[in-house]
Amino acid sequence: MEDSIEDVARKIKKSFCPEKIVENNPILDYCKSIILPAFGTYTIQIKGIGKKEYKSYEELAADFREGILHPGDLKPAVADGINRLLQPVRDHFKNDAYAKDLLQTIKGWNEEIAKKNAAAE
Repeated sequence: MEDSIEDVARKIKKSFCPEKIVENNPILDYCKSIILPAFGTYTIQIKGIGKKEYKSYEELAADFREGILHPGDLKPAVADGINRLLQPVRDHFKNDAYAKDLLQTIKGWNEEIAKKNAAAE
């Protein structure tokens, strides 16, 4: 929830997403569990084809399995979708004084825990 747009894009770009492999593919899991349920349909820009609208996970997975949809096209689309979903949360923690203060408090606690753990090692 705290990751910037760039952080999300970088993390998704580096993610495991083997070409034509649907099973145990975390990027496809994001599509199945988050992206498609949140948006209902999802449009992806596919090199050499153009924009394609996916209305179901099964359709998206079939294109991925067949190599029509490549990880190089899927990953940026997933990063964009996650960023679109996270933006209202980012805005809330940026613009709401109470939420902003609460987030800073939690970050402080996390830093204290990390220091204690580092000292214990």
